[in-house]
Amino acid sequence: MVTVSAMASELNSLTGANGTHEDTVSVSPERGATLKDEQPLLKSDPASASPTAESIEELEQKYAAYVRRDAYGTMGRGEIPATEKVMLGIAAVTLVPIRLVFGMLILVVYYLICRICTLFSAPHEEDGQEDYAHMRGWRREVVVRCGRFCSRAMLFTFGFYWIKETHRSIGNEDGCRDQADESERPGAVVSNHISYVDILYHMSSSFPSFVAKRSVAKLPLVGLISKCLGCVYVQRESKSSDFKGVSGVVTERIQEAHENKLCPMMLLFPEGTTTNGDYLLPFKSGAFLAKVPVLPVILRYPYCRFSPAWDSISGVRHVFLLLCQFVNHIEVIWLPVYYPSEQEKEDPKLYANNVRKLMATEGNLTLSDIGLAEKRIYHAVLNGNSLPRVLHQKDD
Repeated sequence: MVTVSAMASELNSLTGANGTHEDTVSVSPERGATLKDEQPLLKSDPASASPTAESIEELEQKYAAYVRRDAYGTMGRGEIPATEKVMLGIAAVTLVPIRLVFGMLILVVYYLICRICTLFSAPHEEDGQEDYAHMRGWRREVVVRCGRFCSRAMLFTFGFYWIKETHRSIGNEDGCRDQADESERPGAVVSNHISYVDILYHMSSSFPSFVAKRSVAKLPLVGLISKCLGCVYVQRESKSSDFKGVSGVVTERIQEAHENKLCPMMLLFPEGTTTNGDYLLPFKSGAFLAKVPVLPVILRYPYCRFSPAWDSISGVRHVFLLLCQFVNHIEVIWLPVYYPSEQEKEDPKLYANNVRKLMATEGNLTLSDIGLAEKRIYHAVLNGNSLPRVLHQKDD
């Protein structure tokens, strides 16, 4: 039987980011899509001594973007007061069962809606990709409207009763200049990445397409829903001689959404992994290769006791603690559409870096230059392993 924790894992696999174990998909102009290597990114160094409290403190300062600072402590296993334990116990026998039942009900209902809308309709197939996002007419309208409603209902079930949204207007700054004269539709939504909850929010707001692992398409319930979303599936190789690779497919999808308002926009998390929400990692350039405008979105999760950020904590523990919170909060900042200059169109890395700086400024986020390799080091230490040494690091 599908559980909410499994739902969270599969939602997270749509973006290739996991709080404790990464299956990252990087869309790169040089190499297309790069999947997780067969060899581990890190391996333990036998010569390293067991980490001390001082070494962990140093790591937390160096890798601050991944450190949990909520009441439940690192990995969600910190000491909590008796009153907190009582509250968890009450929530575990009241809130959690109710939310599990309603979460499963919402998932099944939306699956049935997607199943009905796709009956007698062949999926769109191209370059090994298969989806129903190219449906037109009432079928597509029902899938999108019901998808947005069900996603919002799922957020409500998880305790996100209110969502504070702010739409900011920026003056004639770089990338936002002369927008009154610009009527071009953005081809992609670019967002910072904190939790699997990010996906539910974006589904409820704009119902975009994602990049997902190929295996997601074959999962019960979630597989059909991902096809209706128009997910771009990652595969290691293709038998087609003219296969463009995921980088090419994503770029085409972004350009298609830019030119045709009936096509879903792509949602990309250019950081490539999750953070604790206070930092912004370097952006990968995949979302900016199409040379079209993008829509920057900044997510924040204010909290008192438990942080919804999915870092240094297992999926099951995270879902359980999230469901135990009586109220969860999310704040969203929508920035104006960013129109690239001619120089930015010719230099995707410059384009990505300028959008990143804008998001950091408007979202009051701290820029960080660390990445996945450092995240694995920090997680390895937390899991009690000896200090690992980096074998290699994925490039942008």
